[in-house]
Amino acid sequence: MRLVILGGGESGVGTAILGKKKGYEVFVSDFGKIKGNYKEVLLINGIEWEEEMHTENLILNADLVMKSPGIPDKSPIVKKLKEKGIPIMSEIEFAAPYTNATIIGITGSNGKTTTTMLTHHLLKSAGLNAGLGGNIGKSFAWQVADNKYDSYVLELSSFQLDGIKDFKPHIAIITNISPDHLDRYDYKYENYIDSKFRITMNQTEDDYLIYDADDEAINQWLSTHKTKAKLIPFSLTKIFSEGAYIKDNKMEIKISQEEFTMNTEYIALEGKHNMKNAMAASSVAKLMQIRKATIRESLSDFQGVEHRLEKVLKIQNVQYINDSKATNVNASFYALDSMNTPTVWIVGGVDKGNDYNELMALVREKVKAIICLGVDNKKIIDVFGNVVDIMVEVDNMNDAVKMAQRLTEKGDTVLLSPACASFDLFESYEDRGNQFKQAVKHL
Repeated sequence: MRLVILGGGESGVGTAILGKKKGYEVFVSDFGKIKGNYKEVLLINGIEWEEEMHTENLILNADLVMKSPGIPDKSPIVKKLKEKGIPIMSEIEFAAPYTNATIIGITGSNGKTTTTMLTHHLLKSAGLNAGLGGNIGKSFAWQVADNKYDSYVLELSSFQLDGIKDFKPHIAIITNISPDHLDRYDYKYENYIDSKFRITMNQTEDDYLIYDADDEAINQWLSTHKTKAKLIPFSLTKIFSEGAYIKDNKMEIKISQEEFTMNTEYIALEGKHNMKNAMAASSVAKLMQIRKATIRESLSDFQGVEHRLEKVLKIQNVQYINDSKATNVNASFYALDSMNTPTVWIVGGVDKGNDYNELMALVREKVKAIICLGVDNKKIIDVFGNVVDIMVEVDNMNDAVKMAQRLTEKGDTVLLSPACASFDLFESYEDRGNQFKQAVKHL
């Protein structure tokens, strides 16, 4: 059986290692460059590879193709594979049959990384032998090849879910759904929503779907589609006989006749959206029979995720916050919503069809100045130009941070929450966040 892998990154190389171990003839093809450390791994494992091209006669003879999530279906080589009827799957689909571990799959437009890390933290703190993978950390397939975990917490993007046929997590979470990546879904929001719900398509009556019951798109889908999984909702405003909710500043979780409560002021993560992430992760912990004391302790000592509302430093009583991971409007909405002091907001980058009007009420209420950090800031200026007193354009992070310092007074907050992708001025959102942190440290 010939397994061809498109993309020589983390998921591609992980799949190659697992494929080789399971007796496949493996070939890795990357249209870009393969990083040195990955080449080394492929060479050590005797796996053939090519870079900066896709040689058709080495690819179109595959019995099976694993496509990395970043490669769109529109790419010529993928179209040719489809014409020939060669099955194409994602790393998650390929690896899952080779493990008997309990799989917890987490998707959503925002909050999935935090929820994934927090869920993994809860499981590890309880002494469970749990792996972390999917869209973050080490490749799921690679970990399955090493075969060492009893459970996996996987962050799953819609692109990864598009490549599944039989994959089913025992516990699925959908944190929320808002328009994102619509360029990959023919600019149809319903296609993107359907893509997220693929996480539950193979679940049975023995499985669970944990979801945000305050989310319009999720409720809409559930009202017109069926899933066999047991539903566990969470909400900031509603109360359930089975599910998670907030009441009188307490987080309450009721699952199969069991109750768990915790005062929200002891939860380390701040902001309403993080209460939701905490409810989702704690619901998993309850289903996995983790002790209440362990859940409480884990929620109170969790450090959070880098580049997501990360407190960098307080300088002259001004708090600098790195939320570089906010690459869409919905994520910046959460960030602005959790600000309790006058805010200088650094925003901008590559816009994925953003509607900034959703932020209007928050900007009026909380933002004293806007610093546009992007190549093209016209849209941001058009929307907010008459709303804030001060609007400045810069084209590098050092200038953004220096300008922010000039515009603040004691008690203010400087928030980097771009609502955009980073690729106009930075390599990635991580690079953008790291540059912000460096610039703040040099003030």
